[in-house]
Amino acid sequence: MIRQTILFDLDDTLIHCNKYFDTVLDQFADLMTTWFRTYDLKADDIKRKQYEIDSAGVSKLGFVAEHFPQSLVETYDYYSAVTGRETSAEERERLFKLGQSVYEFPNIEPYPHAWETLERLKEEGHELYLYTGGETAIQRKKVKQMGLDAFFGDRVFISSHKTTEVLESILSREKFDRVKTWMIGNSIRTDVVPALETGINAIHIPAISEWQYNVVDISVRPKRAFLRLKSLLEVPPAIHQYSLV
Repeated sequence: MIRQTILFDLDDTLIHCNKYFDTVLDQFADLMTTWFRTYDLKADDIKRKQYEIDSAGVSKLGFVAEHFPQSLVETYDYYSAVTGRETSAEERERLFKLGQSVYEFPNIEPYPHAWETLERLKEEGHELYLYTGGETAIQRKKVKQMGLDAFFGDRVFISSHKTTEVLESILSREKFDRVKTWMIGNSIRTDVVPALETGINAIHIPAISEWQYNVVDISVRPKRAFLRLKSLLEVPPAIHQYSLV
């Protein structure tokens, strides 16, 4: 067995994330259609506007926790201006707190086969790293809550931006052998494309519920292995096969 360096994404790769945002967005749309019922707003239109505002903010600011609740408020402000409906400080505060609640779900769920995959890779002698986007306090809380320290220890990288430049800085600083280094994640934008552009191996595993922001075209030609798998369970045998080539 040839030892590999394996970087895992966290949200919607090892643990559920988008499902909690979807729940909050459903509640947000329900509130908005109730408050604006005389203006005949549609839930899908509200969600599209929120996505437009949210994704623009993420592109500019990165994965900053405060931005998501603020995007709900900005969507509310947008429709208030469009319809002429008077805004309310109480409603704005309620929406901001609703947005914040996405970070307070008590029971985070692991993705299917996450534990057995990590255990097998660890037993096979591979060096496991976690590379996740978001705010440090929030992401470290998830790592601790899920007991992921057992697999990653202090080998955790957290960045508000997950870009080619950030990944390149990690690879260079840690002096990883790019031939034997893998990035595994659900996001084409922040996991796959940076991996391909920095010349390491990449594995894309689609999320059960994907955020449209993560879906982009791939224009870069892979220098190493680029695999599309359906499940984490397929990761260990795939890495084993390609590490022998």
